[in-house]
Amino acid sequence: MTAAHSVRERGTDPRVIAAFVVTALVWGSTWLVIKGQIGPVPPSWSITWRFVGAALGMFAFGFARGDIRPGSVVPERAVLRHAALIGGSLFCANFQFVYRAESHLTSGLVAVVFALLLLPNAIFSRFFLGTPVTRGFVLGSLIALGGIVLLMINEYHAAPVGSDVPLGAAMTALALLFASTGNVLQAAQVVRRVPAAMLLAWAFLFGASADFVIAWVLSGPPVFDWSPGYAGSVAYLALVGSVLTFPLYNLLLREMGPGRAAYNGVAVPVVAMLLSTLFEGYRWTPFNVGGSLLSLVGLVVALRARSPSR
Repeated sequence: MTAAHSVRERGTDPRVIAAFVVTALVWGSTWLVIKGQIGPVPPSWSITWRFVGAALGMFAFGFARGDIRPGSVVPERAVLRHAALIGGSLFCANFQFVYRAESHLTSGLVAVVFALLLLPNAIFSRFFLGTPVTRGFVLGSLIALGGIVLLMINEYHAAPVGSDVPLGAAMTALALLFASTGNVLQAAQVVRRVPAAMLLAWAFLFGASADFVIAWVLSGPPVFDWSPGYAGSVAYLALVGSVLTFPLYNLLLREMGPGRAAYNGVAVPVVAMLLSTLFEGYRWTPFNVGGSLLSLVGLVVALRARSPSR
């Protein structure tokens, strides 16, 4: 292991720190924006427009940077196959479940549950990439799970009439599994040979195509709301929440590995729940305060216990 590599593993590389912070702040805000899209436009069409915009934006970004050139727009078959799997799991199935989960849970709570992405990330990367899992990581994960249980109990009792909290939690759990699959695929050696912009542009395109089919089957012909609020939210999620942040997260996946990169989720729910408090009237009780703290303590314990080797 080189000295430079060792520095990156300790998380002191400025690029990694900047990517970690920006991704946490932006993704903390996207949960609330997603919640605001639930309404006249069916969820599947909202997801489709987001990733159509993200694919167009990422291809434009790749051409501008020179990562994608006119003579080499299409990567090799193995990379293209991985891009299709990433698009189907991360940018289709994951978001199909996330948008529907927010019909039953507050955006802040969905973000907190999603912080446990590190669990499947670590497990999948252990089996498919050989990343070690320590006892300390398991202990921290169990502590975090205890906090999530407290949050779910509080949400169940506080949920308005008509909410289906168990269904929302189940959808969030399924979204976690699909998101983790996409994350681990991005860390595979085969896709490290191409720039992140090329990989993600094709993954966005495959994901948007799958979303389009699902939207048409479930909701009929395309629907779009041209109001400034909705159109602005689509643009924000496509360009800021996707084109800006997914390349940064891809950097975290490549430099830190899927398990450690998912610790980004420690900061995301803090931002999301603060915004949920301001804009959704999220009320803090001893249950959700204790659950949030326990979840974050568990995640930090897991972070500190992780082996620096990949």
